[in-house]
Amino acid sequence: MYDVIIIGGGTAGGSAAIFAAKAGKSTLILDSNQSITKRAWMLNHYGIKEIAGPDLIAQGLEQAASFGAEYVEAKVTNVTKAEEGIIVHTEGGDYTGKHVLLATGALTDLANHIGLELKEGREPRIKTVIAVDNDGRTNLSNIWAAGTVAGTSVHTIITAGDGAKVAINIISALNGERYVDHDVLKS
Repeated sequence: MYDVIIIGGGTAGGSAAIFAAKAGKSTLILDSNQSITKRAWMLNHYGIKEIAGPDLIAQGLEQAASFGAEYVEAKVTNVTKAEEGIIVHTEGGDYTGKHVLLATGALTDLANHIGLELKEGREPRIKTVIAVDNDGRTNLSNIWAAGTVAGTSVHTIITAGDGAKVAINIISALNGERYVDHDVLKS
């Protein structure tokens, strides 16, 4: 059983995976390879002069893997509660986790299918998003959402930050106390 299963490997999901895996949590990213960031060119990402969306995603997923996150390209078809944990069903098999994070960008079909509360989106071309609290929790226990699908701006710097924020909240829930990830320069 994974500690965290992340559905979506774009900037929100990848960022969440970096934090979760770096915190020592067994982390799985399930990605259908449909991120809208794969078509983007960024000139406004803090700390990066310019970068193509596919390169940004690849670098993020590589960083997550360096901390132990696993990546599977798969289309998720359903999410169901089990006696212990949550089962994420894909076309290629099932995975069980303690917490599930939806970071599916503009796509809410899965969220709607599994009974997550939806609300009107406020970004242009994003009509519907998942209703979440300030920590990223949805109306179903141990199912979280981050990034554009959770109502944040579509800008990659913002979705990445939201993925990190929600990951910190999931790690804190797993640990039973507030988690902080702060590295310092070595002298």
